[in-house]
Amino acid sequence: MEVQAYLDRIGFQGVPRVDLETLRALHRGHSLAIPYENLDVQLGRPLTTDPAAAFEKIVKRRRGGWCYEMNGLLGAMLQEIGFNVTRLAGAAMRKDRGDDAIGNHLLLLVDLEGPWIADVGFGDGSRDPYPLREGPIESDGYAYDLARLDADWWRLTNHPFGGTPNFDFTLEPADPARLAFKCQELQTSPESGFVLNAVAQRHAGEEIRLLRGRSFRRLAPRGHDDSLIDSSEAFVALLKQEYDLDLPEAATLWPRILARHEAVFAKQPA
Repeated sequence: MEVQAYLDRIGFQGVPRVDLETLRALHRGHSLAIPYENLDVQLGRPLTTDPAAAFEKIVKRRRGGWCYEMNGLLGAMLQEIGFNVTRLAGAAMRKDRGDDAIGNHLLLLVDLEGPWIADVGFGDGSRDPYPLREGPIESDGYAYDLARLDADWWRLTNHPFGGTPNFDFTLEPADPARLAFKCQELQTSPESGFVLNAVAQRHAGEEIRLLRGRSFRRLAPRGHDDSLIDSSEAFVALLKQEYDLDLPEAATLWPRILARHEAVFAKQPA
């Protein structure tokens, strides 16, 4: 894995140093350059927690990725530069799902002038790293909150229009076997949201662009604009235009996307 190739991918200029300025620039550059997406899961292509595989996909093939890939890659690059990084097992929606959720999210603890959280794998999460301390977090007009639940657990609450409302984490180093197990489960279980729904999210300018199935949202701090995609051709074109993802094979997902949309909205009250 070549650090310079990664720096070029995220538009970082200059010499990276083990300091807060570099951490912030890498985190923000990654967030703005690389989309969060689960399209390989949708296409039935196996994924792992190996940072080298994430490098090949995200840097060499200019794709996006989900948390195991996005934070796996960032963590590996930070370590190559010289940062002290610990991989943490997050638990998205642990508030509702209990401890079975542990490991369904990967985030990073960076020891630098005190502990910092780096997380480019939450999709619509903070564009910036944030210190490990309770209180509100603001990132380009989007409001998050970090709370300490007890002696072990912390909770990050997403902004009000976010996709996943929250995730919990402890500061214990993640068990690699647990991460690998959840990575496999989330891409194979019929009940997994990643199996059920095509998802892409990207930070761009003041916007966060949110794609879920055929629903597309342009979110800004002042409000949002929603639209529905009406064809497989429009779906592929939107991936290219809004997420810089050149995936003509994504057209094969369209029948499933339509069926999922109809199933979800048929269950909602009129």
